Amino acid sequence: MSRERRRLRMPVDTGRTGFWIDPRTKMVILLLCVLSAAMAPSLHYEVLLVLLITCFGIACRKVRYSIIGALAYAAVYFLTIAALKTHGSVQVMLAAFLGLVHKVYPCGILSGILISTTKVGEFLSAMNRSHVSQKIVIPVAVMMRYIPTVREDWHFIKDAMKMRDISPSLKSFLTHPGMTVECIYVPLMMAASKTADELTVASVTRGIENPKPRTSNVQIGFGVWDVVVTACFLALFLAGQL
Repeated sequence: MSRERRRLRMPVDTGRTGFWIDPRTKMVILLLCVLSAAMAPSLHYEVLLVLLITCFGIACRKVRYSIIGALAYAAVYFLTIAALKTHGSVQVMLAAFLGLVHKVYPCGILSGILISTTKVGEFLSAMNRSHVSQKIVIPVAVMMRYIPTVREDWHFIKDAMKMRDISPSLKSFLTHPGMTVECIYVPLMMAASKTADELTVASVTRGIENPKPRTSNVQIGFGVWDVVVTACFLALFLAGQL
């Protein structure tokens, strides 16, 4: 009987193919990134932070996204260097604005990588194993599913409006402001509101509020890569403080 059970037993999907990071580790490195960006001692330190995030994104197979993000930050960096060479009120305004960009931009890049590489089921399983309250888990899970859906609606609306020679650009907004708002931004807001309601109902229908422990085909747990990635971000944070 035991041999028959072993033959009929279904293989368990570990969910770990190559470079895989636990969702709890992702939250820790995001916190370290926020602290590092907020307490960055210099621009060179923020460049190292962006390079570390770029390497992490490439390891997560988000090559195009990571490289474009790094190039955009490089443009902001050189613009900041040029702004510091100016004088007067122009320097003050540019320095204040670009300083805020330097604090927020690395966290935004890392957040995009983490959200796009984290499945909702993995996140829920990890949070349940950590005994996190459902009042925190449910809104975050709905948000993770909400952002890609709104992005799809945005592309659909933009493609449909291109047939009417209307695009969500600054030129279109200046030449036809009423038409741009009416045909693009109003449908997007209506679709976003409807999507939020549908995702909430779908999540409740699937038992997201069930107080019993969740079962998952993916084995959630810490591995070697979790230690390596956390150590890299922690070392960079400590280096900035020391």
